[in-house]
Amino acid sequence: MANNAYVGLPGAKGWLELGDDWQNTAKADGFRGHVFATSDNKTVVLSIKGTSVPVVSGGGPTSRKDKLNDNLLFSCCCAKVGPTWSPVCGCHAGGWKCDNTCVQRALAEESLFYPVGTNLYNNITFMYPNANIWLVGHSLGGSLASLLGVTFGSPVVAFEAPSERMAARRLHLPLPRTTEHIIHLYNTADPIPMGTCTGVLSTCASAGYAMEGRCHLGKKIVYDTISKWKWSSSVQNHVIGVVIDKLLAQDWDDAPPDVPPLPRRAVPEAVVEDDDCDASVCTECYGWEFGEFGKL
Repeated sequence: MANNAYVGLPGAKGWLELGDDWQNTAKADGFRGHVFATSDNKTVVLSIKGTSVPVVSGGGPTSRKDKLNDNLLFSCCCAKVGPTWSPVCGCHAGGWKCDNTCVQRALAEESLFYPVGTNLYNNITFMYPNANIWLVGHSLGGSLASLLGVTFGSPVVAFEAPSERMAARRLHLPLPRTTEHIIHLYNTADPIPMGTCTGVLSTCASAGYAMEGRCHLGKKIVYDTISKWKWSSSVQNHVIGVVIDKLLAQDWDDAPPDVPPLPRRAVPEAVVEDDDCDASVCTECYGWEFGEFGKL
């Protein structure tokens, strides 16, 4: 479903068939994805599309707004990475200073996908009042799914998603005592969810993306592909096809002798985020000074 969120309609190139148990609804730029429902409408899955990068997927109608949302949600201050960068909002106060109130307002007002997603979620609950609603997505779509999941309490599975905890704080989302209904799945050779695609010389920055966060909500299932499979860190390991064809297509650990290897599909254990991602000690955006600098 996370893969199909990138594809226009069923039957198009790249669409993966889900079987007869699932129905789905059928555009334009902006927030994109698919709504899948079981035949009895008891389970509904909202699958949210991630970023379409021109150099990877040919771009498409959503690429400009995808990039804007990436740079608003995941950068420290309006994607002001270096002196040659033009910020995507007016909150940079010179040097390494950023107006806190301004950047919070920008996330809520500057063509952000999050409020579109909340409206869509409310419409889905109206259409399917008795359904169990799940949220899934890849990359930006996974982060948006997580933000909606923490807002409404629905279970979430996010694949290779950039860290969204900083955006959740800036949006003043309700953070319950536990967010274990949110699961992030990613691999260590993908620098985007790992928070290592940073700096002016990074691949992300070279393409104009400021992916500066590191901390996720909920729990994480991390495939240590660098240690176990000797992969090298690369944004090529970020695409949804890697997740489907290489991570989920085989068991991560060997099955015990008395357990059939298929369809067990063992995955790494889900664990909580690192201690330094706690809100009181979070080390994201180290070196930036956030305050009230009159950038309204």
